[in-house]
Amino acid sequence: MADESTTVTGEPCPFCHEKALSMTEMRREVPYFGVCYLFSMDCTNCKYHKADIEAEEKHEPVRFDFEAKSEDDLKVRVVKSSNATVKLGTIGSIEPGEAANGYLTNVEGLLKRLQHRIESLKEAAKEEGDDATVKKAKGHLKRLTRILWGQEPIKITLTDPSGNSAIISEAAVKKRL
Repeated sequence: MADESTTVTGEPCPFCHEKALSMTEMRREVPYFGVCYLFSMDCTNCKYHKADIEAEEKHEPVRFDFEAKSEDDLKVRVVKSSNATVKLGTIGSIEPGEAANGYLTNVEGLLKRLQHRIESLKEAAKEEGDDATVKKAKGHLKRLTRILWGQEPIKITLTDPSGNSAIISEAAVKKRL
């Protein structure tokens, strides 16, 4: 069965209450993982966004460990639900919670998300005059650049109690929680 998508528009937004919300559900076949459903809500008025992903078949709670050692490893596919925690070496993590999103990406996409977050934190610290935090952020950003260029490895740990996440690579070590 091919990928399918359904969108409903003009719904009331849960935040601004304007009828500017679009809700999309997409069915997608992910090789070596199975059929997934991607859900998203986007408000054109207040820019609210929420997304998640669920596997069609039930999976056990899971943990994946993967070491990205080269530029090719950055292309490895990642399925991350909103329930998943992703630890990216000693640089940082992506945590579950109310504002967390689920998505399909690759290792590079995870690193770029973390890079964007660190850049935002650095700018906020700069405005507050917090030189120590700015210096630490600059160090993390330099290291992320080396990793993105394939010059330095990084260990990635993805843990998901819902089982709706995966790192899709033969080099990824999968463990049950």
